[in-house]
Amino acid sequence: MEPTTSNKEESIGKIVAISVSKKKGIPKTNVSSAQLIEDFGIEGDIHAGKWHRQISLLAMESIEKMKIGSLKNLRPGAFAENLTTEFINLPAIAVGTKIKIGSEAELEITQIGKECHDKCAIFFKVGDCVMPKEGVFAKVIKGGTIVPGDSIVVHAFPSEQITAA
Repeated sequence: MEPTTSNKEESIGKIVAISVSKKKGIPKTNVSSAQLIEDFGIEGDIHAGKWHRQISLLAMESIEKMKIGSLKNLRPGAFAENLTTEFINLPAIAVGTKIKIGSEAELEITQIGKECHDKCAIFFKVGDCVMPKEGVFAKVIKGGTIVPGDSIVVHAFPSEQITAA
């Protein structure tokens, strides 16, 4: 799938991987599907709950930037992100933007980046981490089942333009 932009108000990408964990502070495990629960997050994930960071997203392009030196084996979920995407410029998305995943699920972006709590293992290895700058957080507006390969459609507000990565 090539990156596409159907007009100034949408861009289309895809889900590369879905990852969950039952414990905070560790890389997540990739799964073959996930159930998004409205106003909660991914069923079975430690970060799910009634708050503004129910789902974390990170672009595969951001992970690729970190594949230097001894980090050549980085994989989706290594940064504890729930959804690894491709062909979407996540850090350029505005808070409040709606994202549709597959045929039914919908997210709303609530935060871009985050303060890094207790530097992660990746930071200690290379002195940098992409999640605090390029990670995106969302809440679930409409639940549904999602799988890797599902399309992501980013709907920009009329005054904004989203660009494909």
